[in-house]
Amino acid sequence: MPSSSASRTYRAVGVVLRTYKLGEADRIIVLLTREQGQVRAVAKGVRRTSSKFGSRLEPFMSVDLQLAHGRNLDVITQVETKGAYGYGIAADYASYTAATAIAETAERLTDIGETGGAQYALVVGAFSALSRNLHPSELILDSYLLRALATAGWAPSFTDCARCGAPGPHTAFSAPLGGAVCPACRPPGAASPSSATMDLLGALLTGDWAIADASDAGARREAAGLVAAYLQWHLERGVASLKYVERV
Repeated sequence: MPSSSASRTYRAVGVVLRTYKLGEADRIIVLLTREQGQVRAVAKGVRRTSSKFGSRLEPFMSVDLQLAHGRNLDVITQVETKGAYGYGIAADYASYTAATAIAETAERLTDIGETGGAQYALVVGAFSALSRNLHPSELILDSYLLRALATAGWAPSFTDCARCGAPGPHTAFSAPLGGAVCPACRPPGAASPSSATMDLLGALLTGDWAIADASDAGARREAAGLVAAYLQWHLERGVASLKYVERV
């Protein structure tokens, strides 16, 4: 007995991470949805100028969708804009490169099994902040990266020793060991960040924007390097978009 149209369609709230051309007029849209995690779906005819919802499916847009189950890829049949973050982000190069790195990381994290509402909320929050220039774009990016890794089960420590739990603060950082390490646990080659950098990293992880916004350029550069190293260790390879991000 054929299934009803209701069972063949479903709704999802999502954010556009990336798009690919498909044929002459279609696109494959990579979405991170609140309900289904990462979804790859076809948007038919969106590259035609007559398309009713092509602009709504650009990267970094938050959307409410109706999709139909397909044999290989689902098909997007309706789109409503929830947050038009893409316009503000695209108008600023620093915000655009940060958002691209966020989208690539989100795609990687959810592709390896960490899906659902928490990761979706982090991405939408980051895109919203970037579109409104709430904080320096590089700080929004690094805060997102740390919080996304924590949500995926890799929460770093920036105060107590990540290995033995000895109370901090400590003056060494090891990505393989999980962050700050005490003198007894410090491995050869561990970084020695400044106390200002460790304070900044802790603020970015917890969302303490008063401390983060007041940080100086040196602490931001050093923190960015440690965040990138921590990200690369857990993803087992780097995020290509990070090399295009503008830093102070």
